[in-house]
Amino acid sequence: MKIAVNTLLWQVDFTPAHLALLPRLKSHGFEGVEVPVFQPAAFDAATGLTLIGDDAAARSRGQQHLRDVIKVAGDAGARLIAGPLYCPVGYLPGRRRTTDEWKRAVDSYQSVADELAANDVTIAIEPLNRFETFFLNTSADAAALCDDINLPRVGVSFDTFHSNIEDKTSGAAIRRIGRHLKFVQTSENDRGTPGSGHVAWREVIAALREVGYDGWLTIESFAPNLGDFSSAVCIWRDIEPVTDSIAFDGITFLKSLLSGAK
Repeated sequence: MKIAVNTLLWQVDFTPAHLALLPRLKSHGFEGVEVPVFQPAAFDAATGLTLIGDDAAARSRGQQHLRDVIKVAGDAGARLIAGPLYCPVGYLPGRRRTTDEWKRAVDSYQSVADELAANDVTIAIEPLNRFETFFLNTSADAAALCDDINLPRVGVSFDTFHSNIEDKTSGAAIRRIGRHLKFVQTSENDRGTPGSGHVAWREVIAALREVGYDGWLTIESFAPNLGDFSSAVCIWRDIEPVTDSIAFDGITFLKSLLSGAK
């Protein structure tokens, strides 16, 4: 497994002005980065794009946004898109999801199959905890959604932070995802430095090895000064006294964990 870090730890948008961050990350041992792409087609992607809403025009805009992100990823040489790509983070209608919403999600993902193949890109759908979305919370539900989508280029993104809240055990969750597992985000139970809280890390690594996962482990946390984005993911304080320590102490822990788990 290779270790990466999400640049949302430092800023919302990743532009050429931020390229100087990359040598610093490499010097600390990171082999890759996860970068946000919110506005690939130069339109406001924060206006409520959705793949599951009952407005067909809104779903069409959501699908086009997804196609634009796929194209940008392919042009950049990236091979994976991951995230809660179904409805806006923080949208909570006060009810359970419906079977119609589930079907719309399946149809929407199936509608971009050609673009995924043409750009050699895979999507990893991320379930979020109940306080951030109503649509997809557990790893089992994410795997079931992928069963219904039935595309080799659509799978699951597993996040230790959300799993710690929603899954009975992270090990069982990973085994349930199984062949659908495409991406893993590592974050402590408080969004802090991996290894500093109560996430069952050895159980996670053992289960990943059991299902044959050999992809990215990406450290994900968020700065508290990212405006609307920090609000959407409910970051109201400094998670650690020094934000950089989440990345640089985190990679030390993960490397030690991987070495000891072989």
